[in-house]
Amino acid sequence: MNTLMTAVAAIAPAAIPFGPSMVQVDIGGTSIEVYIYKPDMYRCERMIMVFHGTLRNADEYRDHAAPMGDRFRALIVAPKFDDERFPYQRYHLGGILKEDGSAAASEEWTFSMIPKLAGKIKEMEGKPDMPHYIIGHSAGGQFVMRMSGFVDTGAERIVSANPGTHLFPTREMPYPYGLGGLPEPLSDDNALRRYLAQPLTVYLGTTDVIHGRYFPRGELAFKQGDSRWERGFNNFNMAKKLADERGWEFNWTLVEARAIHHDHGDMFNHPICEIALFGRYGALKTSDRRLEMPAER
Repeated sequence: MNTLMTAVAAIAPAAIPFGPSMVQVDIGGTSIEVYIYKPDMYRCERMIMVFHGTLRNADEYRDHAAPMGDRFRALIVAPKFDDERFPYQRYHLGGILKEDGSAAASEEWTFSMIPKLAGKIKEMEGKPDMPHYIIGHSAGGQFVMRMSGFVDTGAERIVSANPGTHLFPTREMPYPYGLGGLPEPLSDDNALRRYLAQPLTVYLGTTDVIHGRYFPRGELAFKQGDSRWERGFNNFNMAKKLADERGWEFNWTLVEARAIHHDHGDMFNHPICEIALFGRYGALKTSDRRLEMPAER
């Protein structure tokens, strides 16, 4: 190898191999395990970041999202936020608040790590401008929804699938159920307006109505609705009503996967997930239906 070729090899990005793999990515001194799937048909067209649930099973989420990677010719990127370093306060709630309830600095938020992580993976691929999309299920759905309330992720779309509780666009409920109790820059009308302008999809399985082991309970949780499906509809309809009343930009979408329970693989691989992620075939941005429990339950 001549001197020029040696120099080029030394500075070339460490491209991710095809198939399943795992890489360690350093974000501000914190090492994150990232489980990746690169399909054979992938041509650097898009990246989908997948966020796991409360079991912290990023490797399984990567594997169950692999068919989605094949289908959309997308790089699947599933970071792991382990329970030891990222307990409930730092994962489900994004680290907005410290353990004592005081506000954390934005650079300490788990939310703030995500745009940096996306950039690092793109650097590894040598494609800094590659568009990326975000989808999280269950606790991951909580994480990405709340993240959209506070952080510019740079994502084309953020999909919150079957979260147990939601971030309602109101100061009448305390965080993490609403914006109440947060510092003014995180909860004033400008914050609400930014939240409603985010490219957020509320993605619901129509039969996710069972109160299972990990279903969030408590007075404030049930104030949002009696099931994950109902809570999603209530949140979307509150957001739509607020945007209409104030004349604010509203970029949320509501998408339902018919006859799907609380299963991330089924949600990812349902045909309508394409609409949830990419908005194809004219996904509806309004909900005029009355709140009714679905017939399939």
